[in-house]
Amino acid sequence: MFAEALLALALQASPAPTPAALTWTVSEADFTAHAVHFGDGESLPEVRIHYATLGHPHRDRRGQVDNAIMLLHGTGGSGRQFLAPYFADELFGPGQPLDIQRYWIIMPDNIGHGRSSKPSDGLAMGFPKYDYDDMVALQHRLLTEGLHLEHLRLIFGTSMGCMHAFVWGETYPDFARALMPMACEPIAIAGLNRMWRQMVIDGIENDPAWRGGAYTSEPTQGLRTAASVLVIAGAAPLNFQAQYPTRDQAIAEERTRVGRAMTGVDANDMIYQFDASRNYNPWPQLERITAPMMWINSADDFINPRNFDYPQQAVARMSHARFRLIPESANTHGHGTHTWAINWKQDLADLLARSGG
Repeated sequence: MFAEALLALALQASPAPTPAALTWTVSEADFTAHAVHFGDGESLPEVRIHYATLGHPHRDRRGQVDNAIMLLHGTGGSGRQFLAPYFADELFGPGQPLDIQRYWIIMPDNIGHGRSSKPSDGLAMGFPKYDYDDMVALQHRLLTEGLHLEHLRLIFGTSMGCMHAFVWGETYPDFARALMPMACEPIAIAGLNRMWRQMVIDGIENDPAWRGGAYTSEPTQGLRTAASVLVIAGAAPLNFQAQYPTRDQAIAEERTRVGRAMTGVDANDMIYQFDASRNYNPWPQLERITAPMMWINSADDFINPRNFDYPQQAVARMSHARFRLIPESANTHGHGTHTWAINWKQDLADLLARSGG
């Protein structure tokens, strides 16, 4: 398992599966954005955005790429998380919805994540305090300046990437022909969603070993607190009860998950990752989103509760949006249902069909 995806794994409701029977050969590269200015007034002379791709670009009669799809990962993850078998093996093969013989798949590591520029590169808490708008702006620069794209066939995003899809729909309404946000709400992060995120940050910053971000070794107790919160946030009650029906099984799995979520994680990077959502709020301008959208949440998602009425209100304000709530079962995975494609790949196929094939 890739170290940069360990934090994302804490939000999955099932243990890491065995390696995929299929092997996906990716191409990887870095794009360097120069003279990057952030929304809070800070700047960096250079920002590195790492990305992986599958498939090959196809060009239309004007010479423009017309088959590019961008997949956007969640908080603490990376583009390579989409190579997990429960995602890739369901979607990328011949005749499947994201068949790589037909589409060119772009999987960036967002700033602060994976192999892209992040606080742990050396600036620590002196790194600019990026937010979701900054992250989307850098994605746009990767696509336009780095890959010379004018349009995307689809933006698909999970969790944080789901929220980025809403920001894309408002900020660049004509760039993507379709949007598929998975596991989020288009509202400011407040209530319980803000509380548990702040618990992650406070758990680290209240560990004396953190030393204002100037630690020489990771603040273990702070990371343990954060990892414990993440395990709860990613839980799925029916799934967990089915998989761990005894006391000893549950305790063993809890300890495994917390330990896994702490491995290979940098405390400052984690603080930045969870603080980046602070300004997110697409709610006032939802009418700007005009691209066909298929938005999906899961009924057993702790982070996005099933009884919110925001989806019904939001869909009524977006001209081509649909919403589906996946029913809870022992086979859903809480917040992590967003990457178990068997639960929603027909929705993806239907979206591609209704937005132009």
